[in-house]
Amino acid sequence: MTGSEVTPSFRLAYVPGVTPTKWVRIWNERLPDVPLTLLQVSAAEAPEVLRGGGADAGFVRLPFDRTDLSAIPLYTETTVVVIPKDHAVAAVDEVSPEDLADEVIFHPLDDTLGWERPPGLPAYERPATTADAVELVAAGVGLLVVPQSLARLHHRKDLTYRPLTDAPESRVALSWPEAETTPDLVEDFIGIVRGRTVNSSRGRTQPAAQAKSKSATKAPAKAAQQKRKPAASKSSAGKSTGKGQRGGTARAKPAKRGKPRRRS
Repeated sequence: MTGSEVTPSFRLAYVPGVTPTKWVRIWNERLPDVPLTLLQVSAAEAPEVLRGGGADAGFVRLPFDRTDLSAIPLYTETTVVVIPKDHAVAAVDEVSPEDLADEVIFHPLDDTLGWERPPGLPAYERPATTADAVELVAAGVGLLVVPQSLARLHHRKDLTYRPLTDAPESRVALSWPEAETTPDLVEDFIGIVRGRTVNSSRGRTQPAAQAKSKSATKAPAKAAQQKRKPAASKSSAGKSTGKGQRGGTARAKPAKRGKPRRRS
């Protein structure tokens, strides 16, 4: 099988907390012949997956080592503290680090906020994952500070969360391997994420079928325009000759009469 016969595909990596559903739906509408494969990776391993060619593009968390990678920051998440529903903090709308000074705060090894030490009292051990830390919060032995999307991802009926002020925030970016020229499919996905329309001048050329459809629509209109030109010329000729010549109703001007001669 030659390179031209290989069916194109697109591999999209994403970290926990990111929901690519909307962008995947738009992709399937615009490029139905190009299958998109989703690959969930941890925040720590996402850059290496992209750098090693395991995915064509991916949603990652900043900051990260951007060697050989391009990135477009997309949005910044709210930082929240995950608490049991019956905790005293649940009675307020937002929390400050000072409010957590006497609380045990878990700092999982896969932390995405990038701070050296969270507020409050450190736990005896760092949980291996955010999911493990959530289980410990549910057991009532401490609290957890995470981006809001991760609090939603690990939602439990017995837990809730509140915004935490004056805390590091997690930023989400779209990243892809650097190259001399950006691959067409990556450029297509960048356009979708940035909200470009199908006819955007920064996107790729329109599919052949779509262009053919537009050409077919323009052809009858052009032919009709050409047919109207002789009619307009004929109408102009009619105006220049006058209605009387076509219908025979115009009267000739009487000859100018001279002054009567006087008899001698």
